[in-house]
Amino acid sequence: MWKEFRDFITKGNLVEIAIAFIMGAAFGVLVKSFLDDVIMPLLGKAIGNVDFANLYVNLSGQTFASAADARHAGAAALYYGSFINAVISFLIVAFVMFLLARAVMRSRKPKVATAPTTEGCPFCKTQIPIGATRCPNCTSPLKTA
Repeated sequence: MWKEFRDFITKGNLVEIAIAFIMGAAFGVLVKSFLDDVIMPLLGKAIGNVDFANLYVNLSGQTFASAADARHAGAAALYYGSFINAVISFLIVAFVMFLLARAVMRSRKPKVATAPTTEGCPFCKTQIPIGATRCPNCTSPLKTA
């Protein structure tokens, strides 16, 4: 049983999936930081000093200084600014994955079409070599070269 488990773990596909999962998680952290620390502050500044992380609708009736304070207090609220951040993060990750998949697909070598080596006999419909002058099955004369 140990040998089967070891063989399963060391198969190439499983290792590749594990590496892809770890790289995806690291990429997600990178995109989140890029979004929270670069894109959203610039976007917020461009549309009038808006902090998207602080956008929420308070449903509790209490007053809070920020969305973080409302979350900490456990207040009922709709945190739509966080949702906007998540949507933008998803779109960035999806676009980068699209570009990566497109580059991989373009880098793969296209299959070279090989010339056919056989053709059908017009009389008995069996496959025969292209250069044949007589069908080996029905012995019918074929076109001459």
